[in-house]
Amino acid sequence: MSAAGRGDSAAVGSGSGSGTEAADGPPGFPLLVEAFAAANLGFLVLDTWLAHETNRFARTAEWTPVIFAAAGAAALAVNLLRAWLGRRRGARFQEGAGRPIGLAVGWGGILVGATGLVLHLTSRFFEALTLRSLVYSAPFVAPLAFTGLGFLVLLPRMVDVRSETWSRWVLFLALGGFAGNFVLSLTDHAQNGFFQPVEWIPVASAAIAVGYLTALFAAPHGPGFRRAGWWVLGLQALVGAVGFVLHALPALREAGEPLLYRVVYGPPKFAPLLFADLAVLGGLGLAALGRRAPAGGRPARAAPGASGGRAEASPGVPGSAARGEVSPG
Repeated sequence: MSAAGRGDSAAVGSGSGSGTEAADGPPGFPLLVEAFAAANLGFLVLDTWLAHETNRFARTAEWTPVIFAAAGAAALAVNLLRAWLGRRRGARFQEGAGRPIGLAVGWGGILVGATGLVLHLTSRFFEALTLRSLVYSAPFVAPLAFTGLGFLVLLPRMVDVRSETWSRWVLFLALGGFAGNFVLSLTDHAQNGFFQPVEWIPVASAAIAVGYLTALFAAPHGPGFRRAGWWVLGLQALVGAVGFVLHALPALREAGEPLLYRVVYGPPKFAPLLFADLAVLGGLGLAALGRRAPAGGRPARAAPGASGGRAEASPGVPGSAARGEVSPG
């Protein structure tokens, strides 16, 4: 069936083409994901400052993620404002000046995250190479938040946002985030031997999210399975909200020390909110995938004469040929 027969917009905002935002819905899923990345970088300024304040920024390099997060968030925010003000002229955040800005922030985030991973492991793990040293080293998964956001910023500048491939990459990055959350919840709570039984809840919750998103990629599915994803993501948001309250209560109840001291040296207040944060990202990817999925969950057929009538694999997404996806353009 042709694009016209499906009622698709012929011109949709993409990483390199022209068009409108109609098919993605106002203001458009790609734009919302970019805003999500900018907001998360902004939040990482506070999060990394609190984390490194525990040792009073013993190394000068510990200021790097704080400074990068602030600069990256500001750059993305200014670029989004530029695109928003120029939307009537067809301006898009991933084009023009927005392309080099996004590439710089994206690759910079990947570098900061990878470097932070090595430095966190160097703090203790590489000295003994034991499970104990891994658990009690600096939270080695935490810097990978920068890496994930870096890939998220690069995505609309390297993948056609009109394609199902873009939606699947968003979901894949959410999957990676939940996998990191699983490891982070496990190692953080192992430090006190899971003193409270409820500390197992985020571990189980993250495992459910990882299992669902893996199945979403690994097996054929229909609208019903995608709808089940909203329950899974809702559970993650609930776990994040409850975890935030449980982590914040000790700082509010205890007395004798200044509030800032209790916030810095108590349980990581914002760590549980990563569950809710990833639920938002997964929801954006799931909603975008649902808008692009054919009715009934059946694979779309190639239009006569398009790619010789054969279904082509979407770049970078394993198994897309088996699903019968048609290459964009």
